[in-house]
Order: sequence, then C-alpha cells, then structure tokens
Amino acid sequence: MNLYRTSKRLFDLLAAALGLVALSPVMLVLYLLVRAGGGGPGFFVQDRAGLGGKLFPLVKFRTMKASHAHNPDPTIVITDADADVTPVGRFLRRTKLDELPQLFNVLAGQMSLVGPRPTVPEQIADYTAFQRRRLEVPPGVTGLAQVHGGTALTWPERIEWDVYYVDHRSWGMDARILLATLAALFRGAEKRVQRLQDYLRQEK
Repeated sequence: MNLYRTSKRLFDLLAAALGLVALSPVMLVLYLLVRAGGGGPGFFVQDRAGLGGKLFPLVKFRTMKASHAHNPDPTIVITDADADVTPVGRFLRRTKLDELPQLFNVLAGQMSLVGPRPTVPEQIADYTAFQRRRLEVPPGVTGLAQVHGGTALTWPERIEWDVYYVDHRSWGMDARILLATLAALFRGAEKRVQRLQDYLRQEK
C-alpha cells in the first residue's frame, strides 16, 4: 500500500502539471468569460474537508452569482435552473469545466485525481463512523461514485461507493475510473464545443 500511495502521488504530480500546461489557454478563456459574465471573481474558493478531515481551499471556476449565499448541505444539489447560476456558469456546470482549477489542488497535494469528492466541513461534523471512512484517503477530482451516477445518486449511495473505494483502491481501479471519466468527457466533447460557440455568439 505504501508503494501504491507513493506512485499515485507521483502520477498525480506529473498529470496535474502536464494538464495545467496543456489546458492553460482554455482555462484563461474560461476565466475571462466568468469575469465578463456579470462581474465578481473568476474563481470560487471554499474550504473543503480533505484527508483526515483537514480543511483545504478547493478552487473552482465561479458558476454562481457573486451574491449567492453558501448552502452547507451537499446533499442538496443546485441545478442549472437555479436563478443564482450565471449563464456562463450553466455552460461550465454542464460541461464539468468548472472543476479544471482543481488541478492546482492536486499539484499542491490537497487532492488526488481519483478519490471521494471533497465535502464541506459542516457536513463532516455530522458524519457517522462509517461515513468518516471516506476521509481515510485524499479527496479526488473524480471518483467511483462519480462514474456510477454522481449527483444522480442519493447521498447514502455516494457514501457507499466512496467507502468501497477506500477498501478496494488500487492502480487497476484508479485506471478504470480515469478511463471512464475520460470516455464520458470525450463523448460530450463535440457538444461542449457547440455550447461554447453558442455562448460566445450570444455574448456578441
């Protein structure tokens, strides 16, 4: 397991660094679109619980209006139809591009590419002993729960998948999760480009 943890961290470092270099032009465009779409900061930074419950500042592209009040309950999913979601935020949410800045969190060692999604500190205060087991590994940009339904799952179902990952994690499982995530992203690549083009035309 020590070899697995060490090699996984090295892979995270390499993949995050290469990803940030390759995607920096895309991220710059998205940052400027967020800033132009109603003012406010380009990034949304929020404390999340990492390994062992230690808090860290998770970074995303901002998708909500700057005046939006924080909802500490992650079991309540804010949909694209919410009035506080900005037009560019809807595009980012539908394409999952709002998560790209989390590569900085991976590079900093606060997250891994694969693991349970990080949640807010208010939520972990009420965790049962079973639920706390998802904090035994670094949180991930993607995870087992995400490739098995993500937000379409109930909160208990997501916890079940997260704890299953903690108990069975391996390079083989990580590879399958990453491949499933990439496959889902590539399947929607054409739609993502079309949505971005549509958005840019609307902004002219």
